[in-house]
Amino acid sequence: MKTSSLSTRLGLMVSLMGAGLVLLLATLAFLVLNHELDKMARKSLENKMELIQHSLTMNLNTHEIATHNHPLPDLVMGHDNFYLTIVGPSPTAEVLLSVGTKVQEPLMTDFTASETLGYLTWADGRGNQQLGASRLMRLRSGENVRVLLTRDRTDDQALLSAYLRSTLFVLPVLLVLIGLGAWWLVQRGLAPLKQFSHVAAKVTTQDLTHRLAVDNLPKELAELAQAFNVMLDRLDAGVQQLSQFSDDLAHELRAPLTNLMGRAQVTLARARPPEAYKAVLESNTEELERLARIVCDMLFLAQVGHPSARASFTTVSLAQEAERVMDLFALSAEEKHLSLTLSGNAQVQGDRLMIQRALSNLLSNAIRHSPEGGHIPLRVEACANTVSVSVSNAGPGIDAHHLPHVFERFYRADSSRARAEGGTGLGLAIVQSIMTLHQGLADVHSQPGGFTLFRLVFPRPCDAPIDITPATPAKSAMSKK
Repeated sequence: MKTSSLSTRLGLMVSLMGAGLVLLLATLAFLVLNHELDKMARKSLENKMELIQHSLTMNLNTHEIATHNHPLPDLVMGHDNFYLTIVGPSPTAEVLLSVGTKVQEPLMTDFTASETLGYLTWADGRGNQQLGASRLMRLRSGENVRVLLTRDRTDDQALLSAYLRSTLFVLPVLLVLIGLGAWWLVQRGLAPLKQFSHVAAKVTTQDLTHRLAVDNLPKELAELAQAFNVMLDRLDAGVQQLSQFSDDLAHELRAPLTNLMGRAQVTLARARPPEAYKAVLESNTEELERLARIVCDMLFLAQVGHPSARASFTTVSLAQEAERVMDLFALSAEEKHLSLTLSGNAQVQGDRLMIQRALSNLLSNAIRHSPEGGHIPLRVEACANTVSVSVSNAGPGIDAHHLPHVFERFYRADSSRARAEGGTGLGLAIVQSIMTLHQGLADVHSQPGGFTLFRLVFPRPCDAPIDITPATPAKSAMSKK
């Protein structure tokens, strides 16, 4: 079954709603008109009955009523829709007066009357609706008579019938107009959506530069267009990053692969002693180990970038994880006569092994770039909304123009030194990815020839306890010269 378009569904819904409202208003108008006509008919009967009451009480008796020589006929003869009947108080009493412009068939005589005004409705022999007002009235002579003043409601019924006919005639035309108007309004309202389809049709992985114009759009569509543009910006940035990463990866893998192939080809070009083959194999093994580290780091970056990695988050003590990392690097620090200290404590929500990996990368860099006999402090600090752990060292520092790029993949401030020391160029990128997964950030502050400080900033859990202790050497690795 083919799904109808959004404009068709909206137009149909608006048309049905409009048709329902029109029918409701037409019904209400009919009911109000009928009510007002009935109200006017009752009011006119009530006024006439007051005049009749006055005449009977002040001037007439039963004999005078039967002679017609009195003003009662004048009260009804001037109106085509009134008919007056006066009979005695008993059901079998004779009719004293029966007068009206139109003859009433059958004549209503068996009605019940009381001292309060009562109303009754019926249909005459021709099917015309009649409304009557009855009352028991006392004459001047003290006798009681039953009075029935009837109003023929043929004109009222004709007016209601004319209203129904005109409504039934106009209603289909009005519904058609409502449907056309609803279709036009929906088409006009949804016209900006065509811009979305046009832009979406132009977007490809090779061209992500197209954007939606948010000017003159309704508020709801403007918000949607803005979100669509932000999505395209993220996709564009991701594709560019992926392209740059692929280029950097090809560049990084090309050098060791070229070295491996070149050494192997040169070695196999002629016969050599066993020692030469061994030296080449050892050199190739180092290059292969470097390739293996790059591949492992790439796999780790892919794992960290997956949203499911947040499923293993638990409460982690930053001080405990920092102490474990310091234990791992104690021998490396001791070789350069470096002292490692830790201060402060706080808890965060995160993955313990990933936090260890981030701290290991920072501490490894700090040890690599610190001068011999230096000091590397690790500080855990808690603020109102964040918790941070910092690692600093008194190395050569990083130039200002390198600072915005140090967390990029394969970026090296000193590429020759990093490769000589076995770095892959992915360590700080891994740190940044780990902090992004933890909804935090990694930043760096450095001055050439001064201290370089790397900091991991986590969002602070609302119920996390804080234990800030003074800076004391929790771990120390110091060798005497």
